[in-house]
Amino acid sequence: MSGFDMPTTYDPRAVEDKWYRYWEEGKFFHAKVDAARKPFCIVMPPPNVTGQLHMGHALDNTLQDILTRWRRMQGYNALWMPGTDHAGIATQAKVEEQLAKEGLTKFDLGREKFLARVWAWKEQYGGRITHQLRRLGASCDWDRERFTMDEGCSAAVREVFVRLYEQGLIYRDYYITNWCPRCHTTISDIEVEHQDQPGQLYYVRYPVKGGGSLTVATTRPETMLGDVAVAVHPEDERYRHLVGKTLILPLVGREMPVIADEYVDPAFGTGAVKITPAHDPNDFEVGRRHNLPQVKVIDQDARMTDEAGEYKGMDRWECRKQIVRELKAQGLLEKVEDIGHAVGHCYRCRTVIEPMLSRQWFVRMKPLAGPAIRAAREGELRFVPERFSKIYLNWMENIRDWCISRQLWWGHRIPVWYCRDCGEMIVSRQAPQQCRCGGSRLEQDPDVLDTWFSSALWPFSTLGWPEKTPELDYFYPTSVLVTGRDIIFFWVARMIFSGLNFMNAVPFREIFIHGLVLDALGRKMSKSLGNGVDPIDIIESHGADSLRFMLITGNTPGNDLRFHFERLDGARNFANKIWNASRFALMNLGDDQPEAAPDEALTLADRWILSRYQAVVRDVTAYLEAYELGEAARVLYEFIWNEFCDWYIELVKPRLYARDESPAARQDRAVARDVLSRVLRGAMELLHPFMPFITEEIWQRLPRRGPTIMLAPWPVYRAEQRDQTAEAEMETLMEIIRAIRHIRNEMNVPPGKKADAVLVAPQENLRRLAVAWPGYIEGLAACRLQVLPALAERPAQAAHAVAGGAEIFVPLKGLIDLDRETARLEKELAVLGKDLARVRGKLGNAAFLSKAPAAVVEKERAKETELAVKYGAVEKRLSILRG
Repeated sequence: MSGFDMPTTYDPRAVEDKWYRYWEEGKFFHAKVDAARKPFCIVMPPPNVTGQLHMGHALDNTLQDILTRWRRMQGYNALWMPGTDHAGIATQAKVEEQLAKEGLTKFDLGREKFLARVWAWKEQYGGRITHQLRRLGASCDWDRERFTMDEGCSAAVREVFVRLYEQGLIYRDYYITNWCPRCHTTISDIEVEHQDQPGQLYYVRYPVKGGGSLTVATTRPETMLGDVAVAVHPEDERYRHLVGKTLILPLVGREMPVIADEYVDPAFGTGAVKITPAHDPNDFEVGRRHNLPQVKVIDQDARMTDEAGEYKGMDRWECRKQIVRELKAQGLLEKVEDIGHAVGHCYRCRTVIEPMLSRQWFVRMKPLAGPAIRAAREGELRFVPERFSKIYLNWMENIRDWCISRQLWWGHRIPVWYCRDCGEMIVSRQAPQQCRCGGSRLEQDPDVLDTWFSSALWPFSTLGWPEKTPELDYFYPTSVLVTGRDIIFFWVARMIFSGLNFMNAVPFREIFIHGLVLDALGRKMSKSLGNGVDPIDIIESHGADSLRFMLITGNTPGNDLRFHFERLDGARNFANKIWNASRFALMNLGDDQPEAAPDEALTLADRWILSRYQAVVRDVTAYLEAYELGEAARVLYEFIWNEFCDWYIELVKPRLYARDESPAARQDRAVARDVLSRVLRGAMELLHPFMPFITEEIWQRLPRRGPTIMLAPWPVYRAEQRDQTAEAEMETLMEIIRAIRHIRNEMNVPPGKKADAVLVAPQENLRRLAVAWPGYIEGLAACRLQVLPALAERPAQAAHAVAGGAEIFVPLKGLIDLDRETARLEKELAVLGKDLARVRGKLGNAAFLSKAPAAVVEKERAKETELAVKYGAVEKRLSILRG
């Protein structure tokens, strides 16, 4: 391959599939244990097996791939461990939807046949997201791909459950949990999404036995059917006389006490709180303290139970309306206030959560949280950005026990069996054959474990634990975790305390937190809003490299990123710029590696670009070390687009195109080819982690050593190759060139016309520099240059600029049609003057200023400033033309 067979335009589709197949077939992603090399390991946050690639996945996996490819090029033995999560609720829901279309339910099939259907679904659709990750360019070790329910991970889950139980950290108890009436399972506190929405606060009179009443405020009248007490604060003087009295529960007639408890907030509502232990977590705790009964009036379908009496079978919202009507009819509804309050919803299906009393399995968290807190405080692990450590610590220090049982069939079934003969409970790693009583009628607990229970073990279960594998010994602890800020509690914290408890070491040294990908308006992407963008569609239209680069540029650790199609187009333009510049370079390099140019043969431009390249190597590496991937991408973009493509390639063209065949000219061409080749190769190697496909395609066309750019050594900064003098001198010449170009553009000088430019430089070193490299200025500014130490007389009708410590004059006579340009500018000035007068008239109108919205006024002020600047610029140009 060479530059001559490169297509004139870059087509990602012709490149991406080809190179990914080459990488995967060549096993370039595979990492074997090698004690002679330093390991680098990332475990992929396992996407749901039900899922397909979305923008959050695209960002998260692009960040991981950049770090992995970079470390691999640095010589690390880099392992990026991929895998998927069984996603209990989501996957079961998918299969139940299929069954519903057939007119069936899971109960029609039974547990065994239903699970067979789920496994069949997983085999058919479960690999979709991993294929999409390949389209993105993810350099995962696919030979090691894991699934949270594969044999090894399942063994790890059973081992952890049993060990935690043996440590006294797993227990079973009745407690209030978050119940989803649609998914028909409990979910943990952090899986409940609280949404602010309008509601009502109902003030209900509870009659006092013997006379009088006590008014209670509630947002959930339907739960009053399960009330067993009313609580007041012990120091609330308003109600002290009622403590110990008996109330009559409205509509039900049940007698219940007035109790005193410090849980009550005297400032909320009336300062009297109805206590419903079976349907509120705080009430449950109050009920325990006061030994109150638990009356369950709402069932698992969010319908009223037998305990609800005449309301039995009603939907909870229907029951609420009926109760309000009856309270009003009986004169017991004092008033209703409109309020806003946070209502818990299931994070999966968005159904309103029902606090429910049920018997569940829990992990005792305080003993596990202690070491995880110390690890963060003592620097065993580090959050990037650091502010997330405070969020993590705050949650861990206030952690509650974790409900780990789920009422599903798909998932890791709880490894507990019950003897139907003697009632014995057996916790075991393997299914027992009989009980200690000799009975063999054993039934396994029907519940499964929370999906996060298995993914909490991911950093060590994927490496072979509980077996003592070479991979576990070599790659654990892993190097860095890359994940979104939205799952710090779901996943990150749980991996930390699990790793410390079972491996006696943190699971990763650093935690790189990124934000979310939002739409252009700053909203979360969602199906309900219809604002999602499919990464595969973007890859089809713009290419994976463009998508990756767009997601990285402007990205800062921990902060959200807005998706703009304009930025995506900009990334594609960058890919095209790279392609066109590389095609030019390759067509001029030939097939052989150019000979290394001696330092004395380097021109100023050569010394400048080589020095700037070293600065870029230093900065990109430093930014990657600091996880400032967006800044690293910015540095590369500016260097490749501006310095290499727009400046160096333009400066080097005359040397490559020269027809002079003298020894000096041939050597100059050889030097230019060498520098062009070195910088292009180095730039592609620095860019490779960000844009792997286009860089591989170009690198493969360069004279090279090695099978793939993936294994090319990462460029190393050489301080001795920096040339500050060359950089300063070149920057001076570039300033002068920019100034002349600006004059030409401002004065509408035709592109093909050469201008005369007078450079007045009092300093001798500046004159010497301009005289030494006049071709740079004349070639890139399309001018004939005259260099003077001083000016005897200012040229007539000449545009003027100051740049690089020198004055520049460009005489316009003969360069443009002065009369026509003067007439054009006079006409433009008149239009600008009218527009400016109209805006200033508005802003001088007191009625407009007082009545118009602030945004409209501000827009007019901005318009005035813009018009005033344009008016002044045109005036200045006219004064030059008029002499």
